[in-house]
Amino acid sequence: MTRLKSLETYEEKLAQLTELRDQAIHSATEAAVEKQHAKGKYTARERIEKLLDPGSFQELDTFVRHRTYEFDMEKNRPWGDAVVTGHGTIDGRTVCVFSQDFTVVGGSLGEVMAEKMCKVMDLASKIGCPVIGINDSGGARIQEGVVALGGYGDVFLRNVRSSGVIPQISLIMGPCAGGAVYSPAITDFIFMVKETSHMFITGPDVIKTVTGEEVGFEELGGAMTHNQKSGVAHFASEDEDACLEDARYLFSFLPQNNLEMPPRVAPTDDPQRQDPELDTLVPDNPNKPYDMRDVVRSVVDDGEFFEVHEHFAQNIICGFSRLDGYVVGVVGNQPKALAGVLDIDSSEKAARFVRTCDAFNIPILTFCDVPGFLPGTAQEWDGIIRKGAKLLYAFAEATVPKITVITRKAYGGAYDVMSSKHLGADFNFAWPQAEVAVMGAEGAVNIIYRRDINSSPTPDERRATLMDDYKARFANPYVAAERGYIDDVIIPHETRPKVITALRTLITKREPGPKRKHGNIPL
Repeated sequence: MTRLKSLETYEEKLAQLTELRDQAIHSATEAAVEKQHAKGKYTARERIEKLLDPGSFQELDTFVRHRTYEFDMEKNRPWGDAVVTGHGTIDGRTVCVFSQDFTVVGGSLGEVMAEKMCKVMDLASKIGCPVIGINDSGGARIQEGVVALGGYGDVFLRNVRSSGVIPQISLIMGPCAGGAVYSPAITDFIFMVKETSHMFITGPDVIKTVTGEEVGFEELGGAMTHNQKSGVAHFASEDEDACLEDARYLFSFLPQNNLEMPPRVAPTDDPQRQDPELDTLVPDNPNKPYDMRDVVRSVVDDGEFFEVHEHFAQNIICGFSRLDGYVVGVVGNQPKALAGVLDIDSSEKAARFVRTCDAFNIPILTFCDVPGFLPGTAQEWDGIIRKGAKLLYAFAEATVPKITVITRKAYGGAYDVMSSKHLGADFNFAWPQAEVAVMGAEGAVNIIYRRDINSSPTPDERRATLMDDYKARFANPYVAAERGYIDDVIIPHETRPKVITALRTLITKREPGPKRKHGNIPL
């Protein structure tokens, strides 16, 4: 335990400060640091150095120490405790950060550590800047008991109060277990590192004891588990360097807070550019898939598309791009996966993304090619009605500029849900091959003309004739355009200049919502 000496001269006091600061920076043993590096992990300070602009980090609470004397804890009171906190810049923009230090008391959270985290989160909230939390912790500090649990609660409260006010980003770069997982879960984006980061409420040993299941750390709560299966995490990085670089890249699309616009960059792509490949990208066969990412990359600036939740609910794509230098959030049905239908996972994935964009003043560009909602007992019993309504709610609630392009199918209730004019979209365009209808021609004909077909001597021929007639009358964008539900039918290669003109028109959009505490989204 370090005891402070009584000093007289300025030089002695300066030397003491230098010594104590060095002790804080090197609070971990060499063995602990080597063990961290051997796992492919950086230390808390190394992560901050790589995340922030060089030389920009200003540390806070360097000399804070825990106040616990139970279980001989007074013998180990490292300066700064088990988290490094402060502020710095990313690309010159202010950001607050905390980085949990696994090399100090296993990164376990106690009263003082929670106070440090809360203090820097409060600072971020007051000055209106994003906060990035780097999580690498063994969980609650058992020696402090309920005080540690109270610390988690204090962190959760700040996560909730800052939600939708300042961007919150979580980097899981080690274990994150028990109650600790709920802080990242409340934040806007979660990054995980393959093989070295894990999240779970209860670990493998507890699960085996309680349920008898045998499962490993990676399968239970690894990066790909939470990126593919649970949808808890948004990004999976190959290593910590890639994770930190991706976090910096994500930061470039976000505003400082909910009162500011995202940073615009000088466009390097001609806003009038037209891509002829779009004219042939959608197959003539309406049942043949194509990659909606190809559509997105052909329309946005320089083909830039930073996908969010890439591995989860792949029948819908979400991500950030730019149009004429302006940040936009992109949502699109993906015909390559489940024909682009909406289901529980895709509805929740897109709803969360839409609400994030709306909270932070990011216009939403939607590409619609949806044959409907996924049928089946599993979907119905697991709540597709309630969970599908989340996406409907999100689009209807959003007041940012909303632009929709129907590339092919827009069937049934899914047409309504995918940012239709009826949910408040500002500009709705359709390509000539778009089919806006209650359902496809075959299903519609089988219902409407059932008796006619069954009484025909050649039912197959009669069905084919009726389907051709139905397609001519209804499987097109012009019935919707007649009603004003479609603002314009455009040639595919015109899409980029059309949506950029629409975005420029909407950039001053103001749409105040009704006076209420908050809506009651069907959670």
